[in-house]
Amino acid sequence: MERIEVRHLFKPLDDLLIQLLEQLSPEDWHKPTVAKLWTVKDVVAHLLDGNIRTLSIQRDKYFGEPPPQINGYTDLVAWLNGLNADWVKANKRISPDVLILLHKATNDATTRYYESLDPDAEAIFAVSWAGEEQSLNWMHLAREYTEKWHHQQQIREATGRDSILTREFFYPMIDTFFRALPFTFKDVDAVDGTTIKVSIPGDAGGDWYLQKQGQNWALVDGVNEASISASVSIPAYITWKLFSKSVRPADVSAEVVLTGDQRLAMKVLDMVSVMA
Repeated sequence: MERIEVRHLFKPLDDLLIQLLEQLSPEDWHKPTVAKLWTVKDVVAHLLDGNIRTLSIQRDKYFGEPPPQINGYTDLVAWLNGLNADWVKANKRISPDVLILLHKATNDATTRYYESLDPDAEAIFAVSWAGEEQSLNWMHLAREYTEKWHHQQQIREATGRDSILTREFFYPMIDTFFRALPFTFKDVDAVDGTTIKVSIPGDAGGDWYLQKQGQNWALVDGVNEASISASVSIPAYITWKLFSKSVRPADVSAEVVLTGDQRLAMKVLDMVSVMA
């Protein structure tokens, strides 16, 4: 699997976030987002939590309160959701200006930590939504990048600001999201060699190919187009919301194009590339 390089993107993405936050009106901070229960201010607080947890847990190896007994993926998601909710609630008493100040205080330190990691060393946490029980740092960092990207995009959409659906910033995010595709199909039966094509039109998008190889599914670089059993075309502006579980397949059925084997094509839309 080809490595996704994102370390050089953290600083410019964070710089864009600060520019965005400093432009928000008092009303903007309280607007709802596609994250449903969270306002813009809540999402900003959650992004700050990402920085602080990275520095405390990953860099400083300070885990604080130990987690409860985790008996599988569902338990892990429930625990993480609880941590996120607790943090957002506590941050209700923090002003927007202080949130911006804290982002400025932690952004560069977080980026320096990310840049210090050996991309081929074992990561502190596995990327569970991709089905990995052990991950390398490059995949861990790519996952961290998707978090920063899609939450910033939530703020931009909620406040009517320009999106970051560009080749530079969007493509690495969605390429990382698609690393969950083999895991999504792990229980799907098909004959060996069955191939599915997923396309995102436009300069920021691309094509991804999933192929059944023996007992497993794997992403492959390219195939004979005549051998494709199912194809899915999804607009870029929908993908990040769909695969972060902010919208569900039924919500976007009129805007995606499915061809070939409908069972296989529909399964692509079930992919979730966040812990949810």
